[in-house]
Amino acid sequence: MSSTFDKNLLPEFDSVKDNDEEILWTGKPKFIPYIFSGIATGIFTIIFGVVWLLVSINFKSDDGTSSSPFFWLFGLIPLLQGLYVFLNRLFSYSNTAYAYSNKRVMMRTGFIGTDFKTINYDKISDIEVTVNVIERMYNVGSIRFFSGRTQTDENNTTKLYDVWCAIENPYEIFKMVKQTSVDIKTDFNYPNALRPETNPGYRTKYDREN
Repeated sequence: MSSTFDKNLLPEFDSVKDNDEEILWTGKPKFIPYIFSGIATGIFTIIFGVVWLLVSINFKSDDGTSSSPFFWLFGLIPLLQGLYVFLNRLFSYSNTAYAYSNKRVMMRTGFIGTDFKTINYDKISDIEVTVNVIERMYNVGSIRFFSGRTQTDENNTTKLYDVWCAIENPYEIFKMVKQTSVDIKTDFNYPNALRPETNPGYRTKYDREN
């Protein structure tokens, strides 16, 4: 398990880490599954755009005139969108890293600049592991965090997850994050004064039989 803790990434989170905060794990996604797991939609739009443009360029009407520029522009837009998704994923990889501490989970990424996203444990209501086909080929998986964000579209509400994509040992890391989250929430909900002597606080061995 320690092999998945990349201590070389610790300085990457110094700019957002609190003085009394301890980072317990850092990791980075594996390149190929990270790139291709995140661009499924992008690949589809690229293929659609290329096919549409080829048809538009070679299209001739009965009177021999070529297709309208607006016709092939309809294919150019999804092509550019797909290329943006692919290039954004590709060039943001070197800037992408994940971490969790004794306070929160963290995500670092960015195409042009460096973007950070952190979620305090008391905001996380659900954590789950997912492994898609590409990730399974490389023995990696993704951990998804739900903190209550949703998106409503035509009366359909969709949960919005923050994701650690394509990390090694996803099930082990999931258990570590889950346990830390439970410990922190227990500390938050049950101050030390309300605890039995056998359970004084975080970082102790919880007496789960009581």
